[in-house]
Amino acid sequence: MPGSSVWISQIQIRIKWNLCKKRTENLAAPMVIDELRCGFAKKGIFINHKAVLRLMDKLNIHSVARKRKMHMRLTQLDTYHRYRNVLKRDFKATQPNQKWVTDVTYVRTQQGWGYLSTIQDLFDGFIVAHQFGRQNSRTLVLNTLKQAKQNEKVTAGLILHSDQGHQYTSQAYFALTQEYAITPSMSRRANCWDNAPMENFLDT
Repeated sequence: MPGSSVWISQIQIRIKWNLCKKRTENLAAPMVIDELRCGFAKKGIFINHKAVLRLMDKLNIHSVARKRKMHMRLTQLDTYHRYRNVLKRDFKATQPNQKWVTDVTYVRTQQGWGYLSTIQDLFDGFIVAHQFGRQNSRTLVLNTLKQAKQNEKVTAGLILHSDQGHQYTSQAYFALTQEYAITPSMSRRANCWDNAPMENFLDT
């Protein structure tokens, strides 16, 4: 209803979108999200980037970007890994270190945007590991997994579920999960509900 935070956010998204569109017809999603979030922050409203995406989708607002042709060497094909959804939205665990979920989110600081990588245990919601960095990189994700391995015992059959971010499809991530005997699991494309517990945690 008018006056609610959701209604205000939707109105601001409409206004900000129109302002962005007037400046350029080639809008990439990260640029739009930054514009929207900066606008929210100036008015004392802080909102997770994925919440912005959901609101934009609800309002049928989508970024406009040029399609790029993909050129990939054959030698690079084996560095891309996609995993089946082993978790299948079964978010209940009967013991610790049985099912982990992970993701990376934007964090606004006084020094600018940063990235928070987190691993959560589905048994009790315990944060197994977290790392903060200035770049959304493979190193950030790998260091988070290394920290989790140091903090907790990796049990047989441990599942680690993520989205299809480039860090999680990398050869380095594949190699580390194999080294730790962890079973990678991956959400379906553009389906945030497959990783709902992590999404909910990062939205709080």
